[in-house]
Amino acid sequence: MNATAPNIAPGNAPRPGPPLWLLLELTYRCPLHCVFCYNPTDFERTGPELDTQDWIRVLREARALGAVQLGLSGGEPLARDDLEEIVAEAHRLGFYINLITSGVGLSEARIRALKTAGLDHIQLSFQDSSRQMNDFLSSTRTFELKSKVAALIKQYDYPMVLNVVLHRMNIDHVQEILEMADRMGAEYVELANTQYYGWAWHNREQLLPSREQVERAEEVTRRFRERVGRPMQIYFVVPDYFERRPKPCMKGLGSLFLTIAPDGLALPCHAARMLPGLKFPNVRTSSVESIWFDSESFNHFRGDAWMKEPCRSCPEKARDFGGCRCQAYLLTGDAANADPVCDLSPHHHLITEAVERANQPRPTPAPKVEEKPLVFRTPDNSRALFP
Repeated sequence: MNATAPNIAPGNAPRPGPPLWLLLELTYRCPLHCVFCYNPTDFERTGPELDTQDWIRVLREARALGAVQLGLSGGEPLARDDLEEIVAEAHRLGFYINLITSGVGLSEARIRALKTAGLDHIQLSFQDSSRQMNDFLSSTRTFELKSKVAALIKQYDYPMVLNVVLHRMNIDHVQEILEMADRMGAEYVELANTQYYGWAWHNREQLLPSREQVERAEEVTRRFRERVGRPMQIYFVVPDYFERRPKPCMKGLGSLFLTIAPDGLALPCHAARMLPGLKFPNVRTSSVESIWFDSESFNHFRGDAWMKEPCRSCPEKARDFGGCRCQAYLLTGDAANADPVCDLSPHHHLITEAVERANQPRPTPAPKVEEKPLVFRTPDNSRALFP
């Protein structure tokens, strides 16, 4: 930091520490078309991707600032031909490197090259335990490929880390998903209930499970933990909508987490580019140091000066930081409002009403033409949503 920079952020927030967790979204290109994808729905409107040297410069600047954990995601990061070069430089710099992938494009030649380059960790996503549902939810034929990639991950001595996003269409399959993970030799399984922004926001009415489904899935997970005969860490992430208090999103925006989008936009969380009134800086024209410490957009939600009531006077504000700013914006139109997940929020009824709709019985089988069809993550749909 230069000598003239202030010691505190705007609003008398303490000067933040370094961005310990760096997420590089290397591309929005992806062979999958998942209905719950967290990528922005207007990804077709974003600019060209950073080139290799730009990404390497970002790595060097962030590491000099103190970043230690690196996530490489997308879209599908394997769509980048320079992934191995980026991994090699990150390894040289001393990052712990996690590849977050659908598995599409991870051949034996590439996993061998990534191992040589210094990749530490691979998180592999599945959409479901069955070929039919996995391929439907991603609008691809990838189940068999993912299964082969899972075997490659084990073959190359990586921890087997599986991620499955849960929602109304697959949450009743948790038993089968965990049995699949066990057969594959998974050490870690993340059952991550859908969080409703990005493409999931547009599909919320079809994806939000009932309370009964969530409770049943939690019980299945508990019993499986007790029964499994070998170590397997299982993380069941409850959807925000079924909580009474909001999650401490990113431990507070601008505190620990820095995302760089494919076009170079720097964000305090991967969904933040939707927030209105904030001009996020770009690593093409600004250093990581100036972005993290000096940019108005990163300082905006630090501290509590931005908070409205009831958050500003709430004794829990130092723990939950008012909840998720993106969720507050999507549900209320104002990112400074209390996250409606909180039952102290004047907008909490928006959550309870959505859950009540999800709790209502639905026709079985489902009608051939639904009132609001699923919107798959495709370039055509991105252009249609944002012409």
